[in-house]
Amino acid sequence: MTFELFVALRYLLARRKQAFISVISLISTIGVTVGVMALVIALALMTGLQGELRDRILGSTAHVYVWKTGGIDDYRAEVEKVRRLNGVVGAGPAILGKALISTDRADAFITLKGVDPELEPSVTDIGRAMQSGSIADLVPKTEESLPGILVGRNLAGQLGVDVGDTASLLTPQGTLSPMGLIPRTRRVRIAGIYALGLYEFDAAYGFVALDFAERLLGKAAPDLIELRVADIDAAPAISAGVPDALGADYVSQDWADMNQALFSALWLEKMAISITIGLIVMVAALNIVASLILLVMEKSRDIAILKTMGTSSRRVMTIFMLQGLVIGIVGTAVGATSGLALCWVLDRYRLIRIPMDVYQIAYVPFVVQPLDFAVVVVSAVLICFLATIYPSRQASRLDPVQALRFE
Repeated sequence: MTFELFVALRYLLARRKQAFISVISLISTIGVTVGVMALVIALALMTGLQGELRDRILGSTAHVYVWKTGGIDDYRAEVEKVRRLNGVVGAGPAILGKALISTDRADAFITLKGVDPELEPSVTDIGRAMQSGSIADLVPKTEESLPGILVGRNLAGQLGVDVGDTASLLTPQGTLSPMGLIPRTRRVRIAGIYALGLYEFDAAYGFVALDFAERLLGKAAPDLIELRVADIDAAPAISAGVPDALGADYVSQDWADMNQALFSALWLEKMAISITIGLIVMVAALNIVASLILLVMEKSRDIAILKTMGTSSRRVMTIFMLQGLVIGIVGTAVGATSGLALCWVLDRYRLIRIPMDVYQIAYVPFVVQPLDFAVVVVSAVLICFLATIYPSRQASRLDPVQALRFE
């Protein structure tokens, strides 16, 4: 142990005449602990929330959407074409429209999505999300059977239906008659119930077979081709390369661009919370400044004696810097450890529940990223170190003659 560290620890741990200074040092340590712990938890909360929403969105929707000017004539040929793009692992057609689904119990407006039952599981997680029934049951087994529809668990609960029940679909596209435009109504069979985990889909989406969607919505071809990529971070680059690879009549958009507003808002919230809670560490640093200044005043006689014995001003400055650093390091270590432990408990046992219809997820996940954790720890220690500079310089500039004159 060096001389400077020995003296610094001696000053911190030894009993003092002025107990008030010890209390301030303790408060400074607690302040750093609370600030670091709160910052670790806040960053873990926002990171977990952002990651959970991203995973739910990417599991429920495609990673890249491709449109073709003039429409898609042969979707199977188009699917084979886009599947050859580098990084694409799945592709399938889709038709989107609005409908009113009705049962004897309730009615609900839904987004109707027409898909190819064979290709859709390669694009979204709908195949793994089935709680009952199967996506293959969308296609009627016989000509007399009703077309099938997949509904989310929240929508099924609202309508009071189960697999095998029937419902009515009403679409804005109608049939022209002498009496005017008559909306189309078709009976459908509940072929399955899924749980993608995203409330927007589980409560307001219905999946039907592609050919049935074309007849129901009055369309002759799919609206777009959906792609799934191996690396979601590469989705923007793959999307940007679609027109170059397939031709200028192709238009594409990736998941990050379509959800830019959501993730920008989450990132802004993360930064705002980090800055706000980071002020707690700043307050603790001010306490360190106050405690060191008072300590210098109390130990002026000791400083003068050290200087008369040959201790240089630099070594005196180092002693008081080390005192502040010890307070910062101890507070940071305890706060970071406590924050990690609390995040693990909150995430492991899902203790914080939130309304799913508002936040899209049922509980708050806590994910501590190594980079965020390292930034918090290093920043806290650095702030505490900067807080020691002024009082340490004052201690090093103390004149031994003036300090010992009245002793």
